[in-house]
Amino acid sequence: MGPSKSKGRRLPLLPLRGLLVYPSMVLHLDVGRDKSVRALERAMVEDHMILLCSQSEVNIEEPTQEDIYKVGTIAKVRQMLKLPNGTIRVLVEGVVRAEVQSYVTNDEFYEVMAKELPEEDTDDPEVDALMRSVLSQFEHYISLSKKVTPETYAAVSDIDDPGRLADVITSHLSLKIKDKQDILETIDVAARLERLLDLLNNEREVLELERQINQRVKKQMEKTQKEYYLREQMKAIQKELGEKEGRAGEAEELRSQLEEAGVPETVKEKVVKEIDRLEKMPPSSAEGGVIRNYIDWLLALPWNKRTNDDLSIEKAEDILNDDHYGLEKPKERVLEYLAVQQLVGKMKGPILCLVGPPGVGKTSLARSIAKSLDRKFVRISLGGVRDEAEIRGHRRTYVGAMPGRIMQGMKTAGSLNPVFLLDEIDKMASDFRGDPSSALLEVLDPEQNNTFSDHYIEVPFDLSNVMFVTTANALHNIPRPLLDRMEVLYIPGYTELEKEQIGVRYLLPKQKRDHGLEDTQLELTDEALQLLIREYTRESGVRNLEQQIAAVCRKAAKHFVSEVKTAEEGSEEQETKPLKVDSELVKQWLGPPKFRYGLAESEDQIGAVTGLAWTEVGGDTLVIEVTVMPGSGKLTLTGKLGDVMKESAQAAFSYTRSKALELSIDPSFHEKNDIHIHIPEGAIPKDGPSAGITIATALISALTNRYVSREVAMTGEITLRGRVLPIGGLKEKSLAAHRAGIRKVLLPKDNERDLKDIPDSIKADMTFVPVGHMDEVLLQALVPAGTAEKAGTPIS
Repeated sequence: MGPSKSKGRRLPLLPLRGLLVYPSMVLHLDVGRDKSVRALERAMVEDHMILLCSQSEVNIEEPTQEDIYKVGTIAKVRQMLKLPNGTIRVLVEGVVRAEVQSYVTNDEFYEVMAKELPEEDTDDPEVDALMRSVLSQFEHYISLSKKVTPETYAAVSDIDDPGRLADVITSHLSLKIKDKQDILETIDVAARLERLLDLLNNEREVLELERQINQRVKKQMEKTQKEYYLREQMKAIQKELGEKEGRAGEAEELRSQLEEAGVPETVKEKVVKEIDRLEKMPPSSAEGGVIRNYIDWLLALPWNKRTNDDLSIEKAEDILNDDHYGLEKPKERVLEYLAVQQLVGKMKGPILCLVGPPGVGKTSLARSIAKSLDRKFVRISLGGVRDEAEIRGHRRTYVGAMPGRIMQGMKTAGSLNPVFLLDEIDKMASDFRGDPSSALLEVLDPEQNNTFSDHYIEVPFDLSNVMFVTTANALHNIPRPLLDRMEVLYIPGYTELEKEQIGVRYLLPKQKRDHGLEDTQLELTDEALQLLIREYTRESGVRNLEQQIAAVCRKAAKHFVSEVKTAEEGSEEQETKPLKVDSELVKQWLGPPKFRYGLAESEDQIGAVTGLAWTEVGGDTLVIEVTVMPGSGKLTLTGKLGDVMKESAQAAFSYTRSKALELSIDPSFHEKNDIHIHIPEGAIPKDGPSAGITIATALISALTNRYVSREVAMTGEITLRGRVLPIGGLKEKSLAAHRAGIRKVLLPKDNERDLKDIPDSIKADMTFVPVGHMDEVLLQALVPAGTAEKAGTPIS
């Protein structure tokens, strides 16, 4: 130890963060702050002596005089090493306590005038007694604490100097910096030992308390599993701290949520059981997360929540009419449901299936139904769903299990009685993971869905209040048992007049808004809209029409922006004039028309007949052509025909052979000629029996050299004896015939009842002739000899 100095000495100061150095202590320090590094460098230049004082707060980067304790330790820098990361590691040895008397003004580093505080030697017996007590308590502390090794006690017990003993023992205790600083500031040796004795007693009491907690846990525990022991220990610690944390707190929170949720008694029992299981789970258990997720799902479902239906029929009718033009049958069905609800009070939700071509408003109609009933609306798309678990959910044993789409939709709706739209129900598929359409059988059965069972939820859920609406483009893709459970409403497509109204009332105003155009800025003439409908679109719905109107609005937007820019460049103050879009401007903007309006042939022809077909995108017209050539009796069918259509062609061929003499055809025509039946637009697959009479007419026309009237189109199935059988999709076919400019349609007698579904505007323009036999068809279709508008030389 250096000689005592009464007056202060000038020393560089190094503030320490989170540690403290006593005299006679040797330890490594990592120094990184610029001022501290410069203080070290000054010490190394002079006598290697530096004053080490602790900061009162660890986080302060640039401490002031108030942040640094006044009493510290003068230390000798034994070694200095620069580390790769830029910090400096130094080995220091504490020499003597010192007190800061004043700070010397220095911007480079901290520099102070410090007065040494040497210890006085004492032979007081009380100090000896205190030393023994301190050693005894320290030995007891070591026996309780696992942080200090017994070898440390052996090293400490050899120290004779009382002041040094106190410093060394304090350095081995896990104390706060403030307590360690108290020991450092206590210069009197006896007082220092007493203070240390207090600290040791406190530490010993804390360790005793820990031991008691452990003993209490052991008494509670008869089962000796490690996980159980750790869980009880945590509970005991939380009890001492008076805290509610971990699984216990989580379980308490879930119980309060359960009380507020108001779930049915059966569900409540299930949730309580699961919460009890969760509480016993160790926090690190993966299954705990699975249980928590399951409880959250049970609490999130709307077991008793429902919205109140607005049963005002007038209001519902107004909403439906405002949102959609036409669609009388579906609207009528919704109003009937409301009327029954008013009379009965409660009724099982109907299950409607809206079937029709794309773009006729099936999905938006379902949204309007929800709006008119004042119910929540949920939509899920079933297109491409091929896994049964998508509908019913996964069992909870699987990793990543979750409920099916039905329960997810109910959670989203947040009520027991939403309008639930199952979109594209005909686009579902099935594979090795099951058949999702079979899983839907329970959902869409009013007699069963009050106890719908989801594999994940496990508790039956009531779906009987839900109004299910499904949509499809074609019925034949929907499995029969599923179709049986639904009430089918056909939306066949729009007539030209309806499309004009929809364009004016809905599509044009909507697209003007979407393209930033004022209502008065753009006017689309009736002729221009008619041109868009007839020659730029060919569809049953109005989706393509909307796209074409959007294209016109985009062109108009560009026109207005260009006009404003030109006005700005010319510095003229002028208002943009309203733009009137007529047919010529439409052709200029959108290019030449994509379709020829009026597909009816311009001349009567031999061996070419217009047939009517039904497709998933609505009705269409097909020209069936037959050519007879010298040959060996080969029948060729082309045009990507399906099996049913090929069989229809064979039936028409056999009928013609059987009636050859009556029709003035050479009975051996099938041996001397090759016959080629072709339906153009070969890229489009064609199937179905309804072209039977069309093929027979074309065949007979070609064999008899009789012309077929260009104004006639026909549809109907043929038997070998020439009877005409009924077909489906008459309304769609009639719309297609009208669109194509046909004036007369031949239809099976049995389909006469379907004429009531055909709009009056179409009936006014066309003649519908019911036929029961092929003789009647030929009478109507074939032009009397010598009166045809010839289209080339007849076949010889």
